[in-house]
Amino acid sequence: MLDRIAEFFIFGFVPLVVGMLAVPELSVAAEKVLKGEVLYRERIALPPNAVLSVQLADVSLTDAPAAILGERKVPAGQVPIKFEISFDPQVIQPNMTYALQARITADDRLLFVTDTRHQVDPLSDAPQTVMLKMVTPSDKPAAVFGQSWLVEYIDGIGVISEPQATFRISEAGKAGGSGPCNVYFATAKLDGSTIAISGIGSTFKACAPDVMAEEKALFEALAKAASYHVDAGKLTIADKDGRDILRFNAAS
Repeated sequence: MLDRIAEFFIFGFVPLVVGMLAVPELSVAAEKVLKGEVLYRERIALPPNAVLSVQLADVSLTDAPAAILGERKVPAGQVPIKFEISFDPQVIQPNMTYALQARITADDRLLFVTDTRHQVDPLSDAPQTVMLKMVTPSDKPAAVFGQSWLVEYIDGIGVISEPQATFRISEAGKAGGSGPCNVYFATAKLDGSTIAISGIGSTFKACAPDVMAEEKALFEALAKAASYHVDAGKLTIADKDGRDILRFNAAS
């Protein structure tokens, strides 16, 4: 009897031990941290409620908005403002272009922003110094008014060419144009580099489902507009998080 009990303990637990040894170790990819500071040249203090937002973005593609790989928002305090952005190093690919994008806001009002590309090697341990430009009413390009803009990119849809859609803003704050299907209208308020579009309405023509989907995405993106910039005949509109949601080419 004792021999049988001993045999059970010796051989009965072998499968359990083998099973435990067969469990692979879990591996968790370590996050990488990119560190730096933000500065601006003006000798002025920031309001107490100012917030710094810094993004690590993949800006390799010129026909698509930047892909955000990491973001950090912190109370701005006063310059220099330190930041750290955590990201997955496994998403970094050779021969791709990465940059830091930063902005300082207060009550959704844009105060400072990067106006040039701050290109980085995310895998480098070198600390980064990002210089911001102060946003003033004079930064509002007069060329944005009265210009007919052709819609090139819509968030959620991608690059579009046909059917052609347009956008226009008057100095009186009236906005609108021809959508992929309907004529539309809205009210636009611009202050420095910030923009708010409201009261969007349109005619009621029905088109093919894919065309109507483009138009719906256009109207939704316009309603999310928070900032804009004009450069080399292109108008770009971003949402409150600084993500490009609309791009336009100046119509000749």
